[in-house]
Amino acid sequence: MVGRTGSTPTAADPAAEPWVLPLDQVTVHDAEVAGGKGANLGELTAAGFPVPPGFVVTAQAFLASMAAADTRGELAEGAAAARPDAAALAARVRRAGMRADVAEAVRAAAGELGDGARMAVRSSATAEDGTTDSFAGMNATCTGVCAEDVVDKVVDCWASLYGQRSLAYRSERGITGEPAIAVVVQRMVDSERSGVVFTADPLDESPATILVEGALGLGEVVVGGAVEPDTYRVDKNGMRITGVRVGHQTHRVGAGGRQELSTSEGARRVLTDEQVLALAALGVDVERHYGRPQDIEWAIDADGVTWLVQTRPITTLGDSAGPLLTGLPAAPGTATGVVRVLASPAVTDRFGDGDVLVAAMTDPDWVPVLRRAGAVVTDQGGVTCHAAIVARELGVPAVVGARTATTTLREGMVVTVDGSTGTVTPGKSRTPASTAPARPAPSTTAVNDVLATKVYVNLAVPDHAEEVAALPVDGVGLLRAELMLTHALDGAHPRQFLADHNPEAFTAALAAPLDHIAAAFTPRPVLYRATDLRTNEFRALRGGAAFEPVERNPMIGFRGCHRYVRDPELFRLELAALARVRQRHPNLHLMLPFVRTRWELAACLDLVDSSPLGSQRGLQRWVMAEVPSAAYWISEYAGMGVDGVSIGSNDLTQLVPGVDRDSETCAELFDEADPAVLDAISRIVVAARRAGMTTSLCGQAPTTRPAFVEHLVGLGITSVSVDPGSVGAVRTAVGSAERRLLLDAALRR
Repeated sequence: MVGRTGSTPTAADPAAEPWVLPLDQVTVHDAEVAGGKGANLGELTAAGFPVPPGFVVTAQAFLASMAAADTRGELAEGAAAARPDAAALAARVRRAGMRADVAEAVRAAAGELGDGARMAVRSSATAEDGTTDSFAGMNATCTGVCAEDVVDKVVDCWASLYGQRSLAYRSERGITGEPAIAVVVQRMVDSERSGVVFTADPLDESPATILVEGALGLGEVVVGGAVEPDTYRVDKNGMRITGVRVGHQTHRVGAGGRQELSTSEGARRVLTDEQVLALAALGVDVERHYGRPQDIEWAIDADGVTWLVQTRPITTLGDSAGPLLTGLPAAPGTATGVVRVLASPAVTDRFGDGDVLVAAMTDPDWVPVLRRAGAVVTDQGGVTCHAAIVARELGVPAVVGARTATTTLREGMVVTVDGSTGTVTPGKSRTPASTAPARPAPSTTAVNDVLATKVYVNLAVPDHAEEVAALPVDGVGLLRAELMLTHALDGAHPRQFLADHNPEAFTAALAAPLDHIAAAFTPRPVLYRATDLRTNEFRALRGGAAFEPVERNPMIGFRGCHRYVRDPELFRLELAALARVRQRHPNLHLMLPFVRTRWELAACLDLVDSSPLGSQRGLQRWVMAEVPSAAYWISEYAGMGVDGVSIGSNDLTQLVPGVDRDSETCAELFDEADPAVLDAISRIVVAARRAGMTTSLCGQAPTTRPAFVEHLVGLGITSVSVDPGSVGAVRTAVGSAERRLLLDAALRR
């Protein structure tokens, strides 16, 4: 194998060889050459710990290859940009490829690992696995690699340095400078069992407790949260097992790929007491060698030999490192709980009440999990995404748009989620956690008659209808249909549900939650906004792909009022459900979403009038004002028999300046108090008042901006509709604004 020659090269000196280094010639001080992972594996090898043989493709090999293709400056500049184009940068690395002499050295070193040997090729960034930054899961790992594919897989690892997750993590952690990456190539361990040893318990931050996690097969199922591993707790002082929790595996991943396990196989204990204690002792030795707690990945092969395949400092003990993640504050309150990283709402067997749900994103299928969660953290989404809306309504703290939540937060960690600041910190909060924002005390009178401007509440699920109805609110200003509908239809697309059942089953399923909510708020009005799922959301429902088109921009595509006109069957069934409920609860009314044009609304109102709902006395017909064209059409709408207009400020704010409301990348552009947005709202309210229509606004701004409430009250808006947790604060802001207006009027007189 190619050995170390000359002095230790640095990342700034890519011309210095060697391009590859045997692991036994690397130490913990060589992170600039071998990356964090490579440096730690070399340190373990040199110290005599059992590490699979291998070598490091140095960071200098990467930099030299990029320089040879005249790409290094372009990559450094692109990575330092305010909004790096990850896909373009990664593609540029692949086009540059590997320098010929580097490729020759890599192939030679791979050949020395043995004929026919399968290898693991793993990224080892130069900032990785340090004392404060782990980069866990950020860069590529390839397993089961043949010798002839090693060069290509190393280039894949290089490209992953510029992946979206890695770039976002560097930005979030304040890591600057030119990125560089080494790659570790090792002989593959065909693991019978694998897992992690934490030499200090990351759950309660106890230095005296060792935590051992184990699962069958390769370790990717443990670190990726794909299965529930066994968990063993060991007292470090007495080296005795103090707790055993047998997990449950649905499958294992091995040399032959994924293998499904029977229920009995998946429920068996993975490790014997002797194996647990041996791993704990090995962990203590590694911790003693480094002088600080370690997060160690291990594997036991078919011969019973234990191998260490990675170690890094535990970066989540205590508060000194600051937040683990920062995202968008989506639902106020704080909560501490155990992290559960879920790829699907179907994987709930390891999710307990009060756990912290960590997911890439949620949709209506996740509602049963959200109901049990103590807090929610997502990679994607803005403050009006599904996870944010449902979390606010359920009183669950939430942080969305955190970008790297599913890779930075590891299964089983204890974290504190602060939905008011958008931060996730390690361990328990030093202040008492609150799982929900403060709410006004329930009131038997429910409404404070002092306010001239009514305060309505937003609802999406019937779970807490009675509790919310006990708040001092004047009714429901926005009852979102989407979550009720998808839950009532058991996650099926409406047309799939109709194919499996019949129209009466559809009507009955939707009528049940509507009846529950209308009864809780009687006699106060409940405004039901008809279903407004976008095509991408409809496609995500069971069977949806067979019925929905693929749109490039579904946010402004086939949705709302236009959908009812083009495809009236489902809308007629919604109207039938409303008519059924109104026979008992005439406080239920209809609101039509995303109305773009006069002719759409006319056709939609014809559908209402020709349905059983249209002949019922006292029905109020409202429209949502979510597109700028509403300001033009308001007077026409009034002449068509529309009773009220509710300004959907979330959609209006994205369509006036042209910004995706759910984009965490463009979050700073989404501003409901933007002068252009305020002007559009003012024109809608003034036009509606002149036409004699009731006006309302449902959006996030009244919740977070007292000055916004004052602006609305000053315009003479009839009501505002807010999330349950904000009722008290908004009523206070409305009262203050009304008193200020009265005082100003008195002074003018």
